[in-house]
Amino acid sequence: MKKTRVICIGEALIDRIRNKSNKGFTDFLGGAPANVACALRKLKIDSIFIGRIGSDDFGKKLIAQFNDLEVGLDFLQVDNDSSTRVVNVDRDKFGDRFFSGFEPSSHPCLADEVLSKESINKELPNLEKIFLETIYLVTGTNVLSSPISAETIFFLLEIAKKFKVKIIIDLNWREVFWDYSCFSSEIGKTARVKLIKKFLNHADVLKLAKEEATLFFEHENPLLISHEMPKRPDVIITDGKQPVNWYINGFQGTTSTPNSDKVVDTTGAGDAFLAGLISKLISSGYPSNNFEIQDCIKFASVCGLLTCLGEGAIEQQPDYEKVNKFLGSLIS
Repeated sequence: MKKTRVICIGEALIDRIRNKSNKGFTDFLGGAPANVACALRKLKIDSIFIGRIGSDDFGKKLIAQFNDLEVGLDFLQVDNDSSTRVVNVDRDKFGDRFFSGFEPSSHPCLADEVLSKESINKELPNLEKIFLETIYLVTGTNVLSSPISAETIFFLLEIAKKFKVKIIIDLNWREVFWDYSCFSSEIGKTARVKLIKKFLNHADVLKLAKEEATLFFEHENPLLISHEMPKRPDVIITDGKQPVNWYINGFQGTTSTPNSDKVVDTTGAGDAFLAGLISKLISSGYPSNNFEIQDCIKFASVCGLLTCLGEGAIEQQPDYEKVNKFLGSLIS
């Protein structure tokens, strides 16, 4: 049986993005693993999201979006005693976004900080059935800022290994998650980096931004980063509109990315890139030469760019038709 399903684990939240007028905010559904799960569905890949949200209006909107795209929610946890995270996102004049903090919550913890291992364990037989059909597990590092959610992630990683599911980690360093956490705000940056680097050792595929490579590995060479890690993962390093550097299946190279002067909002671009890459790995098979790798990275880069041409991380995610139409325009 060919495995085609992808499980995405981590945070689903609200991106409260500052309007162009600088006079207010607009709320968009987001969260990196949630974004990847949604983008995969638009690319006709079966995806399941595992995370924890509040039973508030924001949580209901997230569920509605997941259902609309037919993202699997069998293991979604809805919490009556904590709220869905709301992230304040500012943008510079180029559309690049930066996180300025979170909306205050009336609860001591946010929902994604208390992802429950016990709840998942109760459904373990059903989860194991799904893992039989799963090719990739996708997660990030933000949930490590809570020891409760971190324990759950490590638990799920061990199940994935049992079923020979490949682990894809998008480093997605967001220090604000740690600074404002009720669990880890007192943990220093050195300890945070050490914990995350240990977590990265689980990766079969590691995606990270150039500045993350510099922070965590002190250089931006994907081959050397891979060789620093016990599983020798494939490593993809993005740098906004700059070329993508990669080390994949024993090959090392660089792929230029398409540009546009119509970029509005870069929120979720990296998540769309990752979903595009995963969709190609599944639909075309794992690349075995330089040409096939270039093809995968180009497709993923277009997914990322098209997501930047409007506001919000999920709304602008493209389907295959839009991506292939854009790729066709580049050739012509």
